[in-house]
This record gives sequence, C-alpha cells and structure tokens, in this order.
Amino acid sequence: MAKFKFGVVLDLEESKTARVADGAASSATQLAKEDAGKFVKLVGDSQYGLCAVGNEIEGVLQVADDIAPQDGFNLGAILQSDDCRVRVTFDGLQATPATGVITIGDYVVCGTVTARGTALPGYPKVCKATAAATGIVFKWRVVSMDGTSAVGQTGLIERV
Repeated sequence: MAKFKFGVVLDLEESKTARVADGAASSATQLAKEDAGKFVKLVGDSQYGLCAVGNEIEGVLQVADDIAPQDGFNLGAILQSDDCRVRVTFDGLQATPATGVITIGDYVVCGTVTARGTALPGYPKVCKATAAATGIVFKWRVVSMDGTSAVGQTGLIERV
C-alpha cells in the first residue's frame, strides 16, 4: 500500500526579486544561475547573498540573471514564503557539522555549503540548530524524511 508523504512546495508566484551577490556593489561577487537552489540571507540594501554554515536560512535562490546586471548587481528570485517546502540533505549538528542526527520537528540552519558559482551536487545541506534554537528568527523545521535521520540522508524542511 502506498504511503502519504509531504512533497516539495515552491510557490514561484511568491518569489521576490532582489540583488544577488556577496559583498557590496562594484566589489560584489555576483551570484549566477549555477547558485540556484542555495540558501540565502539578507546581506545589504535590497541584496541577498549565500548563507554560511550555521546561518539562519532566510530564503532559497530560485534563479539568478547573470546576463543583464542592474546597477552593478545580478538580480535573482528569492523564495521565502511561509508555505514553502524544500528537499534537503541532512548534515548533522550546527555545532559539529557532519556528525549527529536530525529528527522530525527539529529546527535547522544552513549546513555545509557548495562554493559560489558551482552547481549543487544534490540538495542543499542543513544542520540541526543547536545554538539557542529557541532564538531563531527565520525558522525552518524538518517535516519529512526519505530514510533515516543520519548524515547524508534526505528529507523536507518547511518554513514556519
């Protein structure tokens, strides 16, 4: 008998356009189409950049336009709606990435990142929030698992 499982929810009508780069204006390292699917955070005026390990996840870069920069910045679509679900790879604990387990209901932060300009080899990684998890402002939690809760397994997170 088939089992019900949550699926990915990406409401592209809810995406927001923003500058997408790490750093400030002319010295910014622009995000490009290869960075789609990676976690981002607010880094400047009207600008999102890539999260680092342990950062709160503010959104997901859906697409970056590296063909026609505006005011020295590439533009991109940032997905951050409250009914968003994203498929991820589990990456252990915030304090010690690549070790530990994540379970249903755990709040997560950005895990080990893929370098800027390099396409994701699979799904973006998340770590269980262990450093003051109750103080997280941008909350994402695990709602479904494809296998076990071990490092390297996959599942879904949703914004709450």
